Amino acid sequence: MKKIIALISVLLLVVITACAEDEVTPQERFDQYVKHWNKKEFSEMYKMVTTNSEKEYPTEEFVDRYKNIYGDLNVENLKVTYKKLSAEDIETAMEKGTAQFPFQVKMETIAGPINFDYEATLIQEGEEENKNWFVKWDPGFIFPQIKDGGKIRIDTEAPKRGEILDRNRMPLAINDKVPEIGVVPERLQPNPEEQKQKIADLLGMSVEEINNALNAGWVKPNLYVPLAKVPKNDEETLSQLAGINGVSQRAVTGRVYPNGEATGHLVGYIGKITAEELEKQEPGTYGPNDIIGKRGMEQLFEDRLKGTQGVAITVEKEGQDPVVLAEKRVEHGENIITTIDAELQKQIYATYDGDAGTTAAIHPKTGETLALVSSPSFDPNQFLFGISQSEWDKLQNDPQQPLVNRFTATYAPGSTIKPVTAAIGLGNGTIKPGEGMEINGLTWSGGEGWGNYEVRRVSESNGPVDVTNALIRSDNIFFARKAVEMGVEKYSSGLKKFGFSKEFPYTYPIETSTISNSGSLDDEVLLADTSYGQGELQMSALHLASTFTPFLNDGNLLKPVLLADEEKSQVWQEQLISTEQAKVVREALRKVVSSPIGTAKGAQKADFPISGKTGTAELKKAGEESGAENGWFVAYPSDSQDILLAMMVESTEDRGGSAYTIDKVTEVLSAYKN
Repeated sequence: MKKIIALISVLLLVVITACAEDEVTPQERFDQYVKHWNKKEFSEMYKMVTTNSEKEYPTEEFVDRYKNIYGDLNVENLKVTYKKLSAEDIETAMEKGTAQFPFQVKMETIAGPINFDYEATLIQEGEEENKNWFVKWDPGFIFPQIKDGGKIRIDTEAPKRGEILDRNRMPLAINDKVPEIGVVPERLQPNPEEQKQKIADLLGMSVEEINNALNAGWVKPNLYVPLAKVPKNDEETLSQLAGINGVSQRAVTGRVYPNGEATGHLVGYIGKITAEELEKQEPGTYGPNDIIGKRGMEQLFEDRLKGTQGVAITVEKEGQDPVVLAEKRVEHGENIITTIDAELQKQIYATYDGDAGTTAAIHPKTGETLALVSSPSFDPNQFLFGISQSEWDKLQNDPQQPLVNRFTATYAPGSTIKPVTAAIGLGNGTIKPGEGMEINGLTWSGGEGWGNYEVRRVSESNGPVDVTNALIRSDNIFFARKAVEMGVEKYSSGLKKFGFSKEFPYTYPIETSTISNSGSLDDEVLLADTSYGQGELQMSALHLASTFTPFLNDGNLLKPVLLADEEKSQVWQEQLISTEQAKVVREALRKVVSSPIGTAKGAQKADFPISGKTGTAELKKAGEESGAENGWFVAYPSDSQDILLAMMVESTEDRGGSAYTIDKVTEVLSAYKN
């Protein structure tokens, strides 16, 4: 009998122990709560609050409030941790039915990190098998400062966008006062619909867009409703708008591009960020109503120009000073100071007078970029303030392609490449100063494998042709024969030393100059044609300008720079030719202008000496006897050597070829020197 009683006692002890082991501890329960919190599973958290908490704080004051606050503050990297209880404390808590857990919350917000300590109380509720632990919740779990009430406020300060300035701190893109057009609804009388249509037509927007603005929740009949900004130099539009009932104007800060079309491609413009652009940005860096650089330097230097919004998160309670939870001070955008000369840029653009083409101007001793022009162009102010569909269609359908940025593109350089070919030959010994070549007639063929193809020169020579005479007269046959003599490997290697087939080392993206479509000169005819700038050779105007720097810097090819704080006179390729060889080419470039047989005699009209090289790039297709031509002239003042221009004008075949370009370059240099 005693054995039976003892056995029953043991079984009861086992059952009681098992029940105790199955009972959830407050630590296990709070651990579960914290896991939900770290995952922002607010609905699950709400299921774990005490009955009294649930009554005092309905779901909208818990779940919705968490979601709204965490969403508005852009809470990320949330990490909630707590201090675990000892076995003894757990046992005591189980007996008392209550437990305390100090915890710490860390998070990243739009205003920076927020950290705080708080304490959770867990209470055991329910009967028997339904008994469990629940969190006694109050708003202090969100932030301790709002435990007893208070509103969370977010104050933002927009950064000022950095300005883009030229070398003399003159504006290329600035923040300035611009006219903003708006309407006062009650004044749109006597015919509001008629007035809205007039306004829409002048602002390049739709009546629907105007109605959307007028139907905003805050609008009242007597309040000013902004619609659009207008360039302040658009006096005609502003005058017409002023005559419409209900229209009002005020000055606001906006982006201004003072040089208009002259710097359109270079500077670019800003605009409201699109959904596609927003998706590509780092989360939190832009909002759906922010502006962003769309092209040109506005896009290229966006990260430096945009600045960082200032944000302050505070708790406000009536009768008390605001408490700052986190604050990130505004960082205004950085000003970008370039090496560009705005006056020169405008002068070059004006000289084109509607012609299509491109110009790169550099300081050949420092590598500073003085101008990058693409003509025709567009007015970035139009894009900024809203371009009408008709104006957009006009730009897109213009055969001159004003939306194409020509200074980033590559073209056949024509005979302007001959000084480079001369330098390659001088450097590898194929060409020797003063050594003549007998050339008979106007044409030459390499013989077997050339078929009927012949290289043609402009004029016959009297006696042997040396490198100086060949540059002065721009003799295609001389350079073709010398290229064939040095061979593909030597000539290609020389071009690569001058930067061909290499990424152009420049701040602004410029297309890579190429030797040929395939990257190699795989036949003798192509090799010959390439030597005088035809074949498949392609290069940008800026690269072409740079290739002339070795003749003015003892054989060193300089790296062009765009920003004022970049190191000047950087050597891109060292000692491509010797000082004496550079002098040979330099003296020949002077005679291209000064000699009676030179191809750039038109530049003598300047009242100072000019050196340079002309080029006519034929664009005719295979089988055609004639086609379009691009006229080139690369030139610099012979004595001061403080500016070097590489200018190309498209379609000069009926306007004198490169002579047409020579006149423009001479005009620009004369204006610059005076």
